[in-house]
Amino acid sequence: MKTKYFFYALFLLMMISCNQKNKKLSVDVYETSEAGNKLTKISEFKAAENPSTITINTNTTYQTITGFGGAFTEASAYLLNRLSKKNRDTILQAYFAEEGANYSLTRTHMNSCDFSLSNYSYSPVLEDVNLEHFTIKEDMNDLIPMIKDAMKVSKDGFKIFASPWTAAPWMKDNNKWVGGKLLPKYYDTWALFFSKYLNAYKSQGINIWGFTVENEPHGNGNNWESMHFTPDEMTEFVQHHLGPKLEKDGYGDKIILGYDQNREGVKEWVDSMYATPESSKYFDGTAIHWYESTYKVFSKELQYAHYKAPDKYLIETEGCVDSQVPVWQDDAWYWKKESTDWGWDWAPEEDKYLHPKYAPVNRYARDIIGCLNNWVDGWVDWNMVLDKQGGPNWFKNWCIAPVIVDPEKDEVYFTPLYYTMAHFSKYIRPKAKVIGIENTDKELQVTAAQNPNGSIAVVVFNEGKTKKSFKLLLGEKETLVNIDAQALQTIMISSK
Repeated sequence: MKTKYFFYALFLLMMISCNQKNKKLSVDVYETSEAGNKLTKISEFKAAENPSTITINTNTTYQTITGFGGAFTEASAYLLNRLSKKNRDTILQAYFAEEGANYSLTRTHMNSCDFSLSNYSYSPVLEDVNLEHFTIKEDMNDLIPMIKDAMKVSKDGFKIFASPWTAAPWMKDNNKWVGGKLLPKYYDTWALFFSKYLNAYKSQGINIWGFTVENEPHGNGNNWESMHFTPDEMTEFVQHHLGPKLEKDGYGDKIILGYDQNREGVKEWVDSMYATPESSKYFDGTAIHWYESTYKVFSKELQYAHYKAPDKYLIETEGCVDSQVPVWQDDAWYWKKESTDWGWDWAPEEDKYLHPKYAPVNRYARDIIGCLNNWVDGWVDWNMVLDKQGGPNWFKNWCIAPVIVDPEKDEVYFTPLYYTMAHFSKYIRPKAKVIGIENTDKELQVTAAQNPNGSIAVVVFNEGKTKKSFKLLLGEKETLVNIDAQALQTIMISSK
């Protein structure tokens, strides 16, 4: 009898153990932290008392992801051409290879921008109404080679959209690169410009996915290339000129994103763009920037933009650490609240509260998670590569990029911002669905998405100064995860 009970007890223990294993959620955890992890795989977790709970609900779905990435600028491309082939290749692999950040959504500029070496236009000949002298020769030495080399590296490919900062001065009411408006008599010429651009880039083997109509139509304080539109003026241009022209020329499938400036002002733009079926016909979505605040996501504004046109894109097309000279090879600085933005000095007094000092990593992580939790489907960083000064930039509008280089010494510095971007771009792939989450620890910022292959990416940011633990639940399975202080994690759950 004793032998019989012994085997019965052993059987029960085996069943309990097997059941526990079946309820164990298998995950791979990658962490970037102030302590020094850089997308480091973490596999050992200690038991904790009263851990919080993050519950994943795949039955609740939100927007479909378009992608994550950065911008091809003349500044970045020029710097890559000044580096050794080894370092140039290292940077392109880091951004576009499957084993790197695997960028899937990118931007570039049409004509020059502040991150160009000088002012230039593809339509340099005065009063060339039919753009018979249209040329992209300014892009041939730096910008186009960078895009082509990135295409060679990318296994899955990536979308690229283009944005103009301004038309050539001869098309504008002030005849200047900075400020002013497009003269109505040139609306058709400017629409033709977009079509010519598509043809020119197509001849180089580069397929442009779409456009934003105008970078920052409110202007930029009349500092560098700009061209002003009101919401109704942009709607008029797209509805009666740009949209019909692209359709007529066989480019009706190209994406047109309206607005393209800070989130706080988005309401009046979507109200105009999507006022009627006719006005909204050619707008495929709304583009937004983050420069209105160093900490605020503007959730209400994002929600409003989404519900105004729920079936259209809502893409963050530019964000960066602006008005700041890069800090070289000092990872700790990027986790400290020492950075200032344009608003620190120049915002109106009543808006100063929106622009306190901030930690760059925290700003990126908070903002991307906040955007994903408020219907944004794509998030695009600004320059991919800048130098130690934060340029080159003809206006000396210095900024920080995730990768900083010293071309004189042929040195490369991958800042913590690079790894922050990779936490999203590498693991949340195009056509992923943002899914439901419940989080009992309000100090942890969390978002989750299910990829087309069934895998789930859960991104968790602990901005606090103390380590935390949480149980991650999916259905009947769970696992315990520890996250370091000042740390960003991507937790991958396999589709198997």
